[in-house]
Amino acid sequence: MQTNLAPFIRDTEAGQEADAILRKCTHCGFCLANCPTYRLLGDELDSPRGRIYQIKQVLEGAEPTATTQLHLDRCLTCRACETTCPSGVEYGRLADLGRQIVEERVPRSRQERIMRGLLRTVLPHRRLFTPLLTLGRTFRPLIPAMLRHHVPTARRAPWPSATNTATRRVILFEGCVQPALVPAINAHTARVLDELGIAAVRTPAAGCCGAIDQHLGAPEKARERIRHNLDAWAPELDAGADAIVVNATGCGAQVAEYAHALATDPAYSERAQQATQRAVDPVELLEPYADRLRPADGIPKRIAFHAPCTLQHGLGLGGRVENLLRRIGFELTPVADPHICCGSAGTYSVLQPELAEQLRGDKVRNLEKGAPEMIATANIGCLTHIQTGTGLPVRHWLEMITATDLDG
Repeated sequence: MQTNLAPFIRDTEAGQEADAILRKCTHCGFCLANCPTYRLLGDELDSPRGRIYQIKQVLEGAEPTATTQLHLDRCLTCRACETTCPSGVEYGRLADLGRQIVEERVPRSRQERIMRGLLRTVLPHRRLFTPLLTLGRTFRPLIPAMLRHHVPTARRAPWPSATNTATRRVILFEGCVQPALVPAINAHTARVLDELGIAAVRTPAAGCCGAIDQHLGAPEKARERIRHNLDAWAPELDAGADAIVVNATGCGAQVAEYAHALATDPAYSERAQQATQRAVDPVELLEPYADRLRPADGIPKRIAFHAPCTLQHGLGLGGRVENLLRRIGFELTPVADPHICCGSAGTYSVLQPELAEQLRGDKVRNLEKGAPEMIATANIGCLTHIQTGTGLPVRHWLEMITATDLDG
C-alpha cells in the first residue's frame, strides 16, 4: 500500500511505525472472513481492510468524522485478522493509534464521555471496583437489566499457605477486576503452582495492566499504569523471581506489549523488556508438568474449551491449553468457529452491547452443541460474558485442575 502521511505525524515515531504497517497491507482481503463484525454487519468499513483504509485517510490528513469513530469503536481488537494475514500486518497497533487520533479530534456525546470515563476510572482501581461490585451483588435485583448480567455471584477459594518446599519463585499477576469478580482463579492458580513446588509471590501494589486505557484511546495513561507495575515487580524480579505468571490472557497480551510501549522511555525501557521476556501464560509454565496434573475432584471430564482471542491471536498460543487439558484427562467436545470472538473484548460488551450479545449467542451455541458438562476458558472477561448466556458452569481452566504435590 502506498502512503503519503500528513506533516502532523509523518516524522514522529508513531507515524513511522504506522507507515511501515500500512505498507505491508496488500488489500488481499483474507482478513474479512475472520472478522467478527464484518461477518455480522457485512460492511467492509467494519472489517480490518476497511478500518485500515479509514485510518490511512486520517493519517494522510483527512478529517475524521463520527462515522469513522463508530467503525473504529465497533472493532473488538480480537486480532484474528493478524493470525490470518499473509503479510504480517500488525493491525492491533495501527488500530490503537487510529483510535487515539480520532478520540482527540471527534467529540463524543455526554453519555459516551460519562460511560467511557467511568470504565476508565472504576475498572482499573480495585479499591473502587471491589466495593462497587459488592454493592451491586447486594442490590442485584434492583440494578438496571443491562448492567445486572455484568454482576456475577462471588466464587472464592482459600489461598494456599506458604511452604518451604518451593524450588522456584514466580510473580503471580492478580490483575484489577479478576480478584473481585472471581477471586477463586488466582487462589487456584497459586495452589496448583504450590503443589508443583513453585511459590507464587503476590505483588499487591501492581494494578491494571493498562489494556483498558490502551484500547479506549488513552495510551499515555496506559503507559503510566505500565510504569507502575514495573516498579511493583522490580523488587521481586531483582530478588530472583524467574517469571511473571499472567493467568488472564487479556492482561497477558498487554504485558507482552510492554517492551514496545516503553521502547523509547530511557528510564523504563530495560525494565519493560525484562517484563515482556519473563511474562508467561500458565500453559507455558505447566506443560512440562503435565504428568503430575489431573482433573480436580468433582470437575466433569467432558468439557468445551473457549480459546480467548488474546490467547490465540494476541499471545499466539492457540491449541496449547486444549492439548494440555486432553493430556491430563479431559474430553474436549468439538467447537465450531473457535477463532471467532465471543464478544467480551474488555469493555466492548458494555460499550457495544448489541453486537456483543449477537457474538455471545453464536459462541454459546457452538460451545453447547457438543453437549459438554462444563465450559472452560482462559480469560476473566470471556468467562463472565459467556456465563451470562448459558446455563452451563463456566470456569477458568486453572480452577479445573490439580497437581500431585511434592510429597504425594
